[in-house]
Amino acid sequence: MVSDNIVLEHLRAIRATLDSHTEELREIKVRIGILEAQIGTLTTQYASLSSRIDRLDERLARIEKRLDLQDA
Repeated sequence: MVSDNIVLEHLRAIRATLDSHTEELREIKVRIGILEAQIGTLTTQYASLSSRIDRLDERLARIEKRLDLQDA
């Protein structure tokens, strides 16, 4: 029957669209995972730089103290 074929055609089109969306979702999940890893790396680097700056600040304070350059 003609109506059965139309329904099957629509179901096939829906399935094809669903398959396409499923593949796009997989790709998006992979890309988000990569972004999460990169953000983790940046966070680690930021913490390391922050620690280095703190140590430099302490060294500078000691130098200023030795040279009597500190504000009263």
